[in-house]
Formats: sequence, C-alpha cells, structure tokens
Amino acid sequence: MSLGFTMEGVLLGNAQDEVGRTGCTVLLLPTGSISGVEVRGLAPGTRETALLNPLFTVAGANAILLTGGSAFGLAAAEGVMRYLEERGIGYPTPAGPVPIVPAAVIYDLAVGSPSARPDASMGYRACEGAERELCLSGAVGAGTGATVGKVLGMQWCSEGGLGTAHLQMSDGVKMFALAVVNAFGDVVDERGEIIAGARDPQGGFLDTAAFLLKAAGAPPEAPPPGTNTTLGVIITDARLTKVEVSLLARAGHHGIAKATSPSHTRWDGDTVFAASVGDKEAPVEILMVAAAELLAQAIRNAVRA
Repeated sequence: MSLGFTMEGVLLGNAQDEVGRTGCTVLLLPTGSISGVEVRGLAPGTRETALLNPLFTVAGANAILLTGGSAFGLAAAEGVMRYLEERGIGYPTPAGPVPIVPAAVIYDLAVGSPSARPDASMGYRACEGAERELCLSGAVGAGTGATVGKVLGMQWCSEGGLGTAHLQMSDGVKMFALAVVNAFGDVVDERGEIIAGARDPQGGFLDTAAFLLKAAGAPPEAPPPGTNTTLGVIITDARLTKVEVSLLARAGHHGIAKATSPSHTRWDGDTVFAASVGDKEAPVEILMVAAAELLAQAIRNAVRA
C-alpha cells in the first residue's frame, strides 16, 4: 500500500455509524508530544482542554479525539483511554500511567438518529483502525453527520464533513491539519465564493453573512446555541514549547475565519488543537502563517469531498 502523507509517530483513526449518521476521529500522538488548544466558539463541548494551558503541569496529550454526538459523544474518550492504558501509554503516576485524551464535539443529533452517539466502543474501534496515512476527506469519522449553513434551518443546509491538508516546507518541516466542519455559516473558497452553506429557496446559495446583515434581530430559524461547530487539529514535526504550540492553535482560528463566513458565532463551539511531535527547527511565526492557511484548506477539502 502506498502512503500519501505521513508524520512520524502520528496515527489517524475513524469509526462511524453510517445509519445513525455520527462518528468519531482520533489522532494518536507519539510519547513526548507537546500540545495546546484554543477555544473561540461561544458554545463548545470539550473534555480536558484546561490541562493544555501552558501554565499547567501536563506537557501534552497522548491522543486527541474529535467526535459527534454532542456532549454524549465525549464518552468515546473512555474507549481511547482504555486502548492507551492497555499499551502502557499515559502520564506517569504512582499508580500507573493515566492517558491524556482531550476531546471536542460537534452536534449532529438532528441529522441521523438522535439516539446514535459515539461511545467507548466506537472510540476504541477508531484507535484499533488507526493508520499512518493522514490524507482523508469526506463524510467519515466525526464528520459523518456534519452539516453547514443552517441560518434557515436544517432543511436548507449543505453537507459538511471531515477534511485534511498537509505541506512540507523547503527545510523539511512537515505540517498537517484536520478539520471537522459543522459550521453555522457558509464555507468559502480562496476567492470568497461560497462552496457549501445555506441554500436559497430560490436557488443557489443564500450568503449567510449578507442575510444576517439584513435581518432584524436573531434569525428565526437558526438552531439553538451549541448545535454547530468547526473543530481543527494542527500537527507539526517542528520542536515547539507549550506556549508556541498554543500560538499555533490560536493561528488555526484565523484559518477558520478565512474559510467560514461567519465564524465563531454564539451558535458555534469552534475549537482548535495543536501538537508538536518532532525536533526540527522552524520559526513559530512562519508556522503560524502556515497553520492558518492549512486549516482553511482542510475546511474547504471537507466540503469539496
């Protein structure tokens, strides 16, 4: 089997319920990784994001989980923890290693079956199927039930999904981005043209941002807070400190803003994780620019698939 893009020590796994239209995605990270996170959406659903604060003790995660099922889907992290515990992977404590598995969710309960939610067994299956290949886009894993453009309600939205993008710089430094796109707003291309979003009952796309500017008050058909979200993960094999990795996660939100209009609304829970998994040298300022561009590309790839 020929591999398209890999990064030493990083594995990507997915599991989904295609009938219930939900799933989860896990990134297994090598020992010694440094991790960070930035939450900017006003309605997030997360687990263990606080410990990625640069001031806190734990340096990094053993795995990062993105999942459907809203807050119910956080149960999938238990399966990821069990998988890691069985292999002796985790933060060392006197009683044995404790796996560190930060997670974030999207709300997909209104797409398939509201009773279909990722659980511990699905999280475990995602780990079992994890592979080195990092190129993947479409309705898979946590993106199985994702949708975008919901200002007029679910009947006029478009499909979202999971997308990836990657690059290798001239000095050999690699970067990878993964996005799960379940946004309230529209996804736009490099020229600002809508490629997925709220559909106009008269044909074509509505243009959510323009609609909101003309609307008086909150849009009457908009879903309640917490039912939308764009999730991102950015990984590089450059050596970064915990502060610098946190800056990388922050830069990823610029990518969300580039590719999603509007982004970071009170209806979204936009969250970006970042990780450093190598020892190559690269200025963090350059990596931050690359992170924004790459996550925007991953978002576009998610809906183009």
